[in-house]
Amino acid sequence: RGTAFQPLFKMSYSCSKVGDPRPGQPYKGGNFCAFLPENKEGLKTAKLLKKAFERGLTFQIKSCNGEERVTWGRIPHKTSWDGGKARSGYPDAQYLQEVGAVL
Repeated sequence: RGTAFQPLFKMSYSCSKVGDPRPGQPYKGGNFCAFLPENKEGLKTAKLLKKAFERGLTFQIKSCNGEERVTWGRIPHKTSWDGGKARSGYPDAQYLQEVGAVL
């Protein structure tokens, strides 16, 4: 296993906006971390993920048991360094190509 970038996103409590499940309602934030390989392709992907985050595409608000909370959006993220594709981890030989296609 090589070295990795580990982007960390901290989402605060706030109020949802138009287009969210219940606009104007408060939602619960959280800490989210992902892993990218520390190589040329990983760095390129990190830059694309940063742009997606700045455009509000990384997360979404979902209603769960009457509570609004922040969750990952449609962009796939590796949230574990191991466990394989089934557990959102590595190894996953196609991940960088898949996330690049989404971005």
